[in-house]
Amino acid sequence: MEPPADFGSPSRAHSCTDLLVCQECAARNAAAIRRRVDRMRLNEFAPDLTPLDMAASQEFASLLQSATDLAIPHTPSVRYRSRHTVIRHQRFHFSEWGDPGKPQILLLHGGNQSSHSWDLVSLHLADRYHVFALDQRGHGDSEWSPELDYSIDAMVQDVVAFIADRQMDRPLVFGHSMGGRIALTLATENPDIARAFVIVDVGPEITLEGTKTIQNFVVQNIEFDDLEVFLDNVVKYDPFRSRVHIERTVKYNMIRRVDGKYVSKVDHRRLPVRNRDLTLDHVRTIACPVLVLRGAESNILAPDAAERFAAALPDGVLITVPNCGHNVHSGNTLGFLDAIGPFLDRVDPRPA
Repeated sequence: MEPPADFGSPSRAHSCTDLLVCQECAARNAAAIRRRVDRMRLNEFAPDLTPLDMAASQEFASLLQSATDLAIPHTPSVRYRSRHTVIRHQRFHFSEWGDPGKPQILLLHGGNQSSHSWDLVSLHLADRYHVFALDQRGHGDSEWSPELDYSIDAMVQDVVAFIADRQMDRPLVFGHSMGGRIALTLATENPDIARAFVIVDVGPEITLEGTKTIQNFVVQNIEFDDLEVFLDNVVKYDPFRSRVHIERTVKYNMIRRVDGKYVSKVDHRRLPVRNRDLTLDHVRTIACPVLVLRGAESNILAPDAAERFAAALPDGVLITVPNCGHNVHSGNTLGFLDAIGPFLDRVDPRPA
């Protein structure tokens, strides 16, 4: 997908100072306008698309089998929809679980992942909650950013707009890794937008070693000819997940190009962005309840950093989940659910 040219920017071939008389700039700007209009026309259809009922899909059957294999409590007849909407002139995909009218939860995935990373958690929560799992810009089945803006600020604005678009009333927000950073920034800038937060294996202080490990894995697995090779690499990277479960889920996060190569559903044109700092002083302003979850074997959120993070929160709780690394909710889903259970009962007490 070609990013539109900046309006009025001179080409490399010439120096332009008068856009009114320069035919080259005028032609380029007209083409950019046409591309944007085409995008707008295509995106106009997204909100009106009939939500896709996933309950009878092979994807859902595979998920139910994984939940059964892993002994995850769930109801096999939950409401599960695949949907699209347009916010901030961009098309977004999201999964919707459970019945409207129940307390709302918004799930934000990590970088280079998608809403499907939450599927087992969503399945479990759907009996009690109305769950929204968002594919963030440039991830999953959401549109790539035409401006290549993948900053935390842009994603926070997307989330604010999505909450308004879905008419959510102070949802409980979960965020893992990049999604956790988005959730924390959201909490500091919009103190009344959510009733509570669950932050998964990220915080104001993360390790350089862990960050490099993730970056190296992404760079080394941009494209490949054989899915089996990629599965081998994922098992080595995240040994806490079974290969069978990885194999069941990874195919829904991949596409096959016309040249036969497999690539993940992410905009690989993304460049590293220098986001503004998020410090312990920032999180001290978050007044609502926050649960911090750390994977016991995580190389991203060190134990002492997690303790400082939770201590800085006015209403923070830290739980370390055993037998998992950075991907807590997929590495040990049962342990993750056990950890969030008491927190959910506190912020959303069950009817007597």
